Amino acid sequence: MTKLKLGPIEDDKPVKVTLELPATLHRDLATYAEILGRGTGQAPADPLRLVVPMLERFIATDRGFAKARKTSLSRD
Repeated sequence: MTKLKLGPIEDDKPVKVTLELPATLHRDLATYAEILGRGTGQAPADPLRLVVPMLERFIATDRGFAKARKTSLSRD
């Protein structure tokens, strides 16, 4: 089984956002969704549903952002 950074996609109430993606990125998201579905035993998710967990994961693991946010919040 391929080890991916994302786990199963949570079913959450969405907030509508309009976003344009390059076609190559959309194809990569579709491929990622397919591989993720196989790895979790689920049907492939809509590729656009991967954007939120990927952004959340990116923000959660960005040490520079965490440090800057901590500094920013301590000033308030």
